[in-house]
Amino acid sequence: MIYKNISLADQVFEDLEKKILNGSYARGQQISEKKLSEELGVSRTPIREAMSRLLEEDLIEETFSGTVVVGMTDEDMKDIYEVKRRLEAYCMGRAAENITDEEIAELKEIIEEQEYFAQKHDLDKVRDLDTRFHDAIYRASGSRVLNNLLNKIHHKVMRYRRASLESNAGRLKDSVAEHRAIFDAIAAHDKDAAEQALVTHVEHAFDSVLKTTEH
Repeated sequence: MIYKNISLADQVFEDLEKKILNGSYARGQQISEKKLSEELGVSRTPIREAMSRLLEEDLIEETFSGTVVVGMTDEDMKDIYEVKRRLEAYCMGRAAENITDEEIAELKEIIEEQEYFAQKHDLDKVRDLDTRFHDAIYRASGSRVLNNLLNKIHHKVMRYRRASLESNAGRLKDSVAEHRAIFDAIAAHDKDAAEQALVTHVEHAFDSVLKTTEH
């Protein structure tokens, strides 16, 4: 893998975080600076910096036998969805109040793309657009704090979101329809409707994830 010289440690961190959260590195798997350096084709210095950040995020831990992947447990997932439901609802209300016409146009484009790829049952495209949709709303809230917090939370449930779309018939279509309801409320600057649409979306997503983890 080739990285740009700028912010190399950040790029390594993002790559490793993604692989941990999407399950490419399994919970309990042992990793090391040497192995990761060889795998990613970079020196140990950015690997060391990235691993330090992963430790802070509780995505890896040090044990007597070495560094192992922690990732996200099912209990972590439940807690995160509860925080997401409460905090993101507030963010939707802020977005409904503060969103600009340009940001509405951006959201409209994202939701239309998502509807298109949902019809084609392209899970990866729909999931990627899901991330773009939520990230755009976080920015539209006008709050840097909400944007930073919710961006991290939403990305941490990546593996569960994809598994939910794969395993539960109808969830793909329903999820996109819920996004459409969120968009319509925000575009209309309807704070209460935006908050309620988000709560409905997160609760349905959580129920779907629960069914997935119970299998």
